[in-house]
Amino acid sequence: MDNIAGSKSSLTWAVHISVVFLVAAWLFPTLGLFVSSFRTADQIASSGWWSSLTSSEQNLTLRAGAPDTAVQEGDLFVIEGNLFALEGVPEATVANWGISARELGAFEPGDTAEMRNGSLMTVEANGDFRQTSETAFEGRRGDRIFLTAAVPPDFTLANYEQVLLSGDSTDSMAKAFFNTLTVTIPATIIPIVIAAFAAYALAWMDFPGRALLIAFVVGLLVVPLQLALIPLLKLHLGIGIGKGYLGTWLAHTGFGLPLAIYLLRNYMVGLPRDIIENARVDGATDFQIFTKIILPLSFPALASFAIFQFLWTWNDLLVAKVFLIDATGQTTVMTNQIVELLGTRGGNWEILATAAFVSISVPLVVFFAMQKYLVRGLLAGSVK
Repeated sequence: MDNIAGSKSSLTWAVHISVVFLVAAWLFPTLGLFVSSFRTADQIASSGWWSSLTSSEQNLTLRAGAPDTAVQEGDLFVIEGNLFALEGVPEATVANWGISARELGAFEPGDTAEMRNGSLMTVEANGDFRQTSETAFEGRRGDRIFLTAAVPPDFTLANYEQVLLSGDSTDSMAKAFFNTLTVTIPATIIPIVIAAFAAYALAWMDFPGRALLIAFVVGLLVVPLQLALIPLLKLHLGIGIGKGYLGTWLAHTGFGLPLAIYLLRNYMVGLPRDIIENARVDGATDFQIFTKIILPLSFPALASFAIFQFLWTWNDLLVAKVFLIDATGQTTVMTNQIVELLGTRGGNWEILATAAFVSISVPLVVFFAMQKYLVRGLLAGSVK
């Protein structure tokens, strides 16, 4: 009965599980980047993004009040305050504390410890401290206290301010963001325009060698991009376009045209022949048929390729490295900027997570805005 038309396959459950697994494998890393981009460096280092809504235990090194804040109470000099408030740390709950890095949990909240300068220090669970000494405090900075504390969730926009608005070229992604748009938009539009004309010719115009040309285009789909990089770069350098946007646009156009022509030609050849023939009987030229009839009807296929080309170009690093040569960093794209951040800010996971999410945010918007055309364009010409 499983082979009867209209009946459900016994493997439907396997398909559903596979889809759920693929969606989860794609969704959880993206969600992790999004959440981490709003967390502080200490929270990222102490706990995973999945626990971002709960308190996390962190080891903190804070300083007590400076000696010049001491007040005299009888025969004692006293420094009081709150460790978290003095350092600008969100209020937390102290689990244990110590006066040296070697003995982090030597004391419990409420205990009194003798400091190296002979003073007595008491730290409460809420971070309040009281330091007393029989002699005047000396120095410019307060004594260090090592805490293990349960820190509540803390989200901040400072990471985005540093990545998008910082004037520091090392951290800022703002320039790289607009550079990537400068590369991606023309590199998406140019191959679509060229491929649309070529696809119409291969689908509806009779000329010698058309079949061979179609076979040649299909053959180009399997040519590795890396195989053409060096010859193409030499050509670009020879004609003077190897170090700018123009060379990068042409490179992306050349690498994207085979798939664009293939998709659009398969879609256009499946359009009703009667519409084209009636238009020709009415005296329409090929250009009029193409612009007035074919292009509007081919929008799903055009949108489908636009999604692919936009994603490939936006996420590209190899072509930008080869064809967008710039020693000053004025034309650095986002993928290359992230690579630079890995070298200069490899320990600042909050900066890397924010930069990575900024990089994928635009492709996500483009994909979800045009996803309804994706399947229709990919299946173009597959069913007659």
